[in-house]
Amino acid sequence: MRTFYKLLGVALLVVTTNNFVWFALTFWAYLSTKSVISTSTLAGVFLVMTMVSGLWFGSLVDHHKKKHAMLGSSIVTLLLFIGGLALLHFTPADAFASVRSVPLWIFAVVLLAGTIVGSIYNIAIPTLVAFIVPEDRRDRANGMFGTVIGLAFGITSVASGLVLAFGGMKVVLVIAIVATVLAIAVLALIPVHEERPAHTAGEPAPKKELELRGTIQAVRNIPGLFPLIFFTTFNNFLGGVFFALMDAYGLSMVSVKTWGTLWGIVSLGMILGGLYISRHGLGGNPLRALFRVNFIMWTVSIFFTIQPSMLLLAVGVFIWLFLIPFVEAVEQTIFQKVVPPERLGRVFGFAHSIEQSASPVTAFFIGPIAQWLFVPFMTTGRGVELIGSWFGTGVARGLALVFITAGLLGLLVTALVRRSKSYRVLAERTALNIDRA
Repeated sequence: MRTFYKLLGVALLVVTTNNFVWFALTFWAYLSTKSVISTSTLAGVFLVMTMVSGLWFGSLVDHHKKKHAMLGSSIVTLLLFIGGLALLHFTPADAFASVRSVPLWIFAVVLLAGTIVGSIYNIAIPTLVAFIVPEDRRDRANGMFGTVIGLAFGITSVASGLVLAFGGMKVVLVIAIVATVLAIAVLALIPVHEERPAHTAGEPAPKKELELRGTIQAVRNIPGLFPLIFFTTFNNFLGGVFFALMDAYGLSMVSVKTWGTLWGIVSLGMILGGLYISRHGLGGNPLRALFRVNFIMWTVSIFFTIQPSMLLLAVGVFIWLFLIPFVEAVEQTIFQKVVPPERLGRVFGFAHSIEQSASPVTAFFIGPIAQWLFVPFMTTGRGVELIGSWFGTGVARGLALVFITAGLLGLLVTALVRRSKSYRVLAERTALNIDRA
């Protein structure tokens, strides 16, 4: 566990640094071009690159020592950040002023690639947990990693804007380069004793290529694992509704300054959720915990926009963020228990790619659906007569109705999957049978 704690410290530095660059790049692109297209395009490119790279990164983690995979990713990140700084220094500032600028997008892709390469840590750390953490403490270790992700998010939410405002993009990159060098130096000094996993009987011998077919077969060989991945993907699809429309809904009630401050406060929910898991674990049956969490999340989603209340919204978002680490920790704990060790990285990468594919789809479709269906329904349509007297009317109430609809759909799907045979089979296999008192 001492080694794991040290690795968590490095992961915190790496994830914070990469998020810091990603957030700052998004702000800088908008300020340079004054175009919303720049931010939406950056988000789309980032999500697609993340989705596509997952399986490849998982294969790298499986075929190399996890420490070496993380070191290699940080070295590549460092080189890309240095390249980005050189591009920024030698390119005239006015070359970045248009969303059609080629130098702008070369610069953006270089930095995005640097941040995405660092996501190998998101696969390597959970994979390494299966090798260096006792089984009865893996759920708590996964909770600690969730705390790291939440803490990194909270830090970068504030730091990226402040550094960009007072120092500019060059200072952002200088800080990122120094932090990445520090991460490489610290990780190199941490001894990680990981043995190559013995080949699991009945499994085909692993190959050096991506081997998508073998990874899919490994997932299929475990009853209930595919349904779990697709259930999480569906949750991400619905959860994407909130991330796509939440800013528009919140800014309809408060100023951008207040809204940004509120997000800085409610992001503590993700940190506290991870800390709770690290202290108390997930109980004897992680899958049962997952479905309980989902019932709470979707119920909260129905009610936190039932009225145009900032307090109601803040409490609801806080609870939502508090529960996100539980979803991540449950999936990681289940994978670590049932997936053959020699394929664990690829399965994590495969699940990461599938689950991340939901967010771009949601972002692409939900805006037009809200704009053309739900908003008219609550401004000039039948919704005004049917529920407007108590629910309220206007654009924001149309967005609120989207959230409520997503929550109801999430509850329905969770209830149906909870009663399925796949759930019962996987729940029996993943029960830890551990007294948590």
